[in-house]
Amino acid sequence: MVSIKQLNTAAADFDARLDALLAFEAAQDEGVERTVIGILADVKARGDAAVVEYTNRFDRLSASGMADLELSRGELQAALDSLPAAQRQALEAAASRIRNYHEKQKGEGWSYTEADGTLLGQMITPLDRVGLYVPGGKAAYPSSVLMNAIPAKVAGVGELIMVVPTPGGEKNALVMAAAALAGVDRVFTIGGAQAVAALAYGTETIPQVDKVVGPGNAYVACAKRRVFGIVGIDMVAGPSEILVIADGSADPDWVAMDLFSQAEHDELAQSILICPDAAYVERVQASIEKLLPTMPRQAIIRTALENRGALVVVKDLDEACAIANRVAPEHLELSLADPDPWVAKIRHAGAIFIGHYTSESLGDYCAGPNHVLPTSGSARFSSPLGVYDFQKRTSLIKVSRAGAQTLGRIASTLAHGEGLPAHAKSAELRLD
Repeated sequence: MVSIKQLNTAAADFDARLDALLAFEAAQDEGVERTVIGILADVKARGDAAVVEYTNRFDRLSASGMADLELSRGELQAALDSLPAAQRQALEAAASRIRNYHEKQKGEGWSYTEADGTLLGQMITPLDRVGLYVPGGKAAYPSSVLMNAIPAKVAGVGELIMVVPTPGGEKNALVMAAAALAGVDRVFTIGGAQAVAALAYGTETIPQVDKVVGPGNAYVACAKRRVFGIVGIDMVAGPSEILVIADGSADPDWVAMDLFSQAEHDELAQSILICPDAAYVERVQASIEKLLPTMPRQAIIRTALENRGALVVVKDLDEACAIANRVAPEHLELSLADPDPWVAKIRHAGAIFIGHYTSESLGDYCAGPNHVLPTSGSARFSSPLGVYDFQKRTSLIKVSRAGAQTLGRIASTLAHGEGLPAHAKSAELRLD
């Protein structure tokens, strides 16, 4: 029996129980923090030598220098060429769909000219260089390579440097193939906090990047948090989440498996079903019991469902949407017979999966939109990773002589009001 929490909005303690369910304390482990601080300082001071030492120690390698830790473009292409036909076709199809979707996100600069000849506008330019962290070894995610690298390339990033650990020298062919397909410029087989440090500070071999993106373990997350400000970062992601709003019209096995799809990530993942039909919720519970023993990762799924999962009975779909907005989940499925009218009721979600045939897993791999999504309620103020994360905006101001007469007087008055006379004088000198 899977003891997944049962909640009902009619219960007096519902709000308190929901708050407790959603609470996730991402407190930094002091030991992790101390280790990361030391590694960052060491790599900053000693560069390549420190990176090689940590990589040999943590990944059980025997590299004599950074040359042993860089993969050539030929090696990446060879990995792509060696894939079984079905894998290569799937990877290429996913890459094409992701590229097509992200092409739509490319921003254009704009400007307008006022009556007195003053021009105002915005210029959009790509970042020069970006670092992409990819988990390695057995936990290898070629989909993460595509989802991070392709938007960067579409944005026009000049150089994309990928780091991927290879514990025990284990190189994942799919990850290398994805790097070749996505147009990654350089790949280093390093990981952990030392890889983040190398990207953020630069070493003799690895040039400093402008932004570090991509998922990693607790050490990587801590390192990214620490170097933010020296470089940009995408986000510090929390555990994966799925929330399914159902009306009872879908096969309960489908919904149960969709809940599993996130629960299998790790024990802290969160899977929630919200439905106004209590009898259907019981059918989903029965499907969970039936299907769980067939899952290779059943122990992880069970722990996630029992610790952070929930089956929630609500009075109607309006209330379901209100609760979904309160949760602001990473992935939101509308498992409804007529889902389209309900999309507009959702204000906060990383991605919305609409209708019975839109399983969340399709978004993870090949639908096209990015699978790097805000977690832990941050969908209230954050967006999926996209081309815009690899571009920056610069304001353009070109004031005409006539415009300076109007703007100069406004600026002078406000500057004097703020007690900044040099600001005022700078504007006043340009008055006729």
